[in-house]
Order: sequence, then C-alpha cells, then structure tokens
Amino acid sequence: MARATIIGSGPNGLAAAVSLARAGYEVRVLEAADTAGGGLRTTASTLTGFVHDVCSAVHPATIASPFFRAFGIERRVDWITPDASYAHPLDGGRGAVAWRDIERTASGLGRDGRAWLALLRPLSRRIDGVVDFTGNQLLRIPREPVTAFRYALRMLEHGTPLAEASLRTDEARALLAGVIAHAAAPMPSLSGAAAGLLIAAEAHAGGWMYPRGGAQRIADALIADLTAHGGVVETGAHISDLRGLDWGDPTRGDVLLLNTAPRLTLTHPDIPSSYARAVRAYRYGPAAAKVDFALDGPVPWANPEIALSPTVHLGGTRAEVRASENAVATGRVADRPYVLAVQPSVLDDSRAPAGKAVLWAYIHVPRRSGLDATELITRQVERFAPGFRDLVLASHSVPASDREAINPAEIGGDVLGGAFTIAQALRRPVVSRHPWRTPMRGVYLASAATPPGPGVNGMAGWHAARTVLEDAGTPTTLADLFA
Repeated sequence: MARATIIGSGPNGLAAAVSLARAGYEVRVLEAADTAGGGLRTTASTLTGFVHDVCSAVHPATIASPFFRAFGIERRVDWITPDASYAHPLDGGRGAVAWRDIERTASGLGRDGRAWLALLRPLSRRIDGVVDFTGNQLLRIPREPVTAFRYALRMLEHGTPLAEASLRTDEARALLAGVIAHAAAPMPSLSGAAAGLLIAAEAHAGGWMYPRGGAQRIADALIADLTAHGGVVETGAHISDLRGLDWGDPTRGDVLLLNTAPRLTLTHPDIPSSYARAVRAYRYGPAAAKVDFALDGPVPWANPEIALSPTVHLGGTRAEVRASENAVATGRVADRPYVLAVQPSVLDDSRAPAGKAVLWAYIHVPRRSGLDATELITRQVERFAPGFRDLVLASHSVPASDREAINPAEIGGDVLGGAFTIAQALRRPVVSRHPWRTPMRGVYLASAATPPGPGVNGMAGWHAARTVLEDAGTPTTLADLFA
C-alpha cells in the first residue's frame, strides 16, 4: 500500500488526507500543534465555559465547496444558518443587514435596493458556477462561462474607481465595503472585489452558516472519517526541514503533501533553482491581530437589528473602511480600524454560560506587527454599542507577531496564505495548470498558497489529492470517493 504523509492538519490537509485514505493510501498527518485542526481549532482561551474559535469562525465557503458537499458536511456537523448573514452598523444607530433573503435585504436599502439585486441576485442564483470559477485554477475554461463573465464584470465594476458611482446610500456602500474588506487588500482593488463578491453572493445563497460548538466540529468530522479509513493524525510534530523526514519512497508511489507555506519546499534537497526562486518571490500580505472577549451579556448594539447577525463588520462608512485598509497597505493602523467581529453566542448557547456571551474579533495590521488590538477593537465596538466595555469579563489577545508560532503556515501573521492579489491568483505560488504538483518527485502543495486560495473549502487539499491520483494513473472524482 502506498503511503501519504501530510504536513499540517488544517482543512486542506485533512481534505487531502480523507481523499487519499478513501483512495487506498496509508495516510499519516503530522501536526505541529498539540491539537489537530489548524485554523479550525476551538479553545477556551479566556474563562472556563467560554468557547472561542482560534482562527475561522463562520463558513459560507464550506457549505458551497464541492469537496465538502461530496463529503456530506451538512449532515456530519450541526450547522446554524442565520437569517442575517452579516451586518454593518453606522453612527447614530443606523446600519444595514445582509439577510439571507436578498429581497429582504434590498427592501432595507431604500433607493439602492434595485442596485443590490442587480449586483448580487444573478451571482447568488448561479452560485455553483461562481464557485466553480473561483474554486479552481484560473488557467482553465470555466464550467459556466456566462456566469464567470458576469462575475468578472462585477469585479471590474467594484474593484476600480467605477465603484464610486455604483451605490448611493451610506448603508449600501458600507454593507458592500465591509464584505470586500475581508480580502485584506487595498481598496478599491480587483482582488478585494473578487473575494467580497463571492462571499456576498454566498450570503444570499446558502447563507453564512457556522457550526454549533465551534469550528473544531469541522475538523473533528474530517478526522473521524480519516481514522475510519485507517489514517492517523500525530500532533506535536513540528516539521521545519524536509531533510531527514521519513515519508517513504516516491519510486514506490509514496507521496508527501504540504499543507504549509510553500517555503518549506526550500528545505528539500532536490528543489530546482527555478522553483526555489519562484517560492522565494511569493509574497505574503497583511496580518491579523485577534482578540477574544468573554462578556457578561450580549453586545448592546445601538441598532437592535445588528444583534440578530452573528457576523458584524465595524468600520463606519465606506470611506472609513477604505481608509483603514489602505493604511494597513502602507504599514500603518488607523485609529478607527475596520473590525471583523463574530458574536456566535447570538444563536449558539453552547459558546458561553447562560446569560453570558463571547465575541471574536480581529483587525488587519502590517505583517509581524506586535500590536495588541484589544483597546482599538474595544473602542470600535463601544462606538456602535455603548456599554460594551462594561460587559467585558476577560479578553485574550493574539498579536500578528505571535500567530506564526501558533500556526507556522501563517507567515508573519498572514491568515490568508499569501497576499491576495490578481497576480498571485494566477501565480499561487507558481504559474502552472497544476500548481499543486512540485518539481520534486512525490511532493505536492496542498495549502491556501495554491488555488483557490484562502477559505475553509478544502479545495486546495482535494486538488492536491486529485493530482496525486492522476499522477499515479488512477484518476478519481469526488463522486468516486464519496459514492
């Protein structure tokens, strides 16, 4: 039986592991941390009884993912589907909500309602075509060319100065800016618009679902399937050098998959100089400074509708959100930064003791920044929810400079696996129709540094596993594995 050794137990590593175990490989996953899951881990980082997600918290990409759909993630995890996908408060108690029901969303946006429908309804209705286009290597003919073309046109509209004229109200402009800012890219930019439009469309398709009990439930489901098919996960195994690692013999069909930053390939003794140059040229983007809060009660939003949404974007107007993200791009942090916040206990009572609540929040910062974001985030939440500060029982801050020690794949605190730019969408980490395959025999990349990039979708892991099987002369589909 051929062996498959996988470094990293994040969603892509586990997706590759499950795929290869089901295909008959003897699979071993090596994880540096003491617990498996990578960005899917959930811990009690503040107080006993308060449950916090370490990295990812809300998972629209998981539900839309072809891999996770084939895997049956909807029946393996207890999912919460909010009526409100995300919300964006403004000063004076104003704000807007992106409801899963796009018509309801449009009705709350006044004179921008029709524009919102024109922008996102065609994409949400054809979400499978959008995911097919964005979830694969871009050097291919998409399955739905018309959908891909429509998506590209919207990206051009909202990733360039044309965006200035597309929406007219503060509410609609802020609602879209908040979702585009997920990309940690300058605004406006094509890459930011591409990422934002995808997840905004998902908000009105399957919704922004999240697992009851925490993101760890996704990892647990993958690990359970892996072990049921003979695979193992070894924690506390920090691999910083491929020389000397016993991963088998590639001439016998053994393979090594790296759910890591591409730079680990530089330690392979047979790496060609041209590939090494490409890996060294691969760029990393801004980082995340994260804070978990244990609260004495729900966040007291000035606008009561904001309390209905687990995901909240804090940053004020579109101009303020843009200024915040553009400051990070120049190595600074704004006094009023864009905050991506999640209040899972709004709908999940397993996250905190009765009557209490948790808040997960981060801001974008320059890579390797040592900034403790606690006060900046607290001030921004207090701005839209007066009295928040008085509810804080405890907090736990993780500066960007500490993230790489927690997860070696997060270079300098970059949680997206590399700068999210149009150039690196095509060169992730090299220009190739099969970027998951490296020039070293039997060695493959299976991380967010390969297409389709960041997001808990498992697709980079599946693409890597599929490439392994094709190279072994046994091409396999998801339907073959999960029939």
